[in-house]
Amino acid sequence: MMSQPLQYHAAPGAQLTGFKAGCAGCGMQRVCLPMGLEQADIGQLDEIIGRRRRIARDQRLYNMDEPFANLYAIRFGHFKTFLLNAGGEQQISGFQMAGELLGMDAIGAGRHHGNAVALEDSEVCEIPFARLEELFGRMPTLLHHFHRTMSQEIMREQNVMLLLGNMRAEQRFAAFLVNLSARYAALGYSATSFQLRMSREDIGNYLGLTIESISRLLSRFKQQHWLRVDKREVTLLEPATLKALAAGSDSAPQAPGRLRVVASATGTLVA
Repeated sequence: MMSQPLQYHAAPGAQLTGFKAGCAGCGMQRVCLPMGLEQADIGQLDEIIGRRRRIARDQRLYNMDEPFANLYAIRFGHFKTFLLNAGGEQQISGFQMAGELLGMDAIGAGRHHGNAVALEDSEVCEIPFARLEELFGRMPTLLHHFHRTMSQEIMREQNVMLLLGNMRAEQRFAAFLVNLSARYAALGYSATSFQLRMSREDIGNYLGLTIESISRLLSRFKQQHWLRVDKREVTLLEPATLKALAAGSDSAPQAPGRLRVVASATGTLVA
């Protein structure tokens, strides 16, 4: 099983563009595309996809209020999306990884509601949305897949509200780790050993906690032998315990009828 995402090397700050994308031979096809698409359908999708763009670490893919033209399928790498409040401070709204779509926030208003920045050297496939809409009428399976993707994004946003509103600090952090574990597993990577591509400060911002709180939680979880940390490499030693903690119990699942938090590849869900 793979344990590390693909990497490429580019000069610092470089943005390499112009690579023609192709779904048929892409390693992310099984994640990005719905199951059951015929080769002819994939060929039609190939025709509308513009280019692959390599985005250097800390470079923005798009900015708030920028006119909407494309969706972006992450081929490899990691991104964060964030808003700016009235005081100009960042509020991180999510972390995205390979196989996920960026830019859906702009579909309704025609402008992006937030900013997207690469957490490491990354690559995306541009998907012109106007041409994608034309395909929906001819490919119902693709339209259904897109609706499901949008639904998952809405659930993820709702789960952020849950994290910030109803969970204790240790629950928030446990749910965050369990969610990452499930998402990496869905990509075929290790569910128990992965790198935190985001900084502790970014994690704290996302979870509504200070960087000091994140450091204390990491230390506590290490002392409890729930995880091991080597720089940014995290190994979950007791994933079942972390899932139980995210669900509101240090040792056992919630009793029937109470709020239950379930980790999945699409987000931390409430059932």
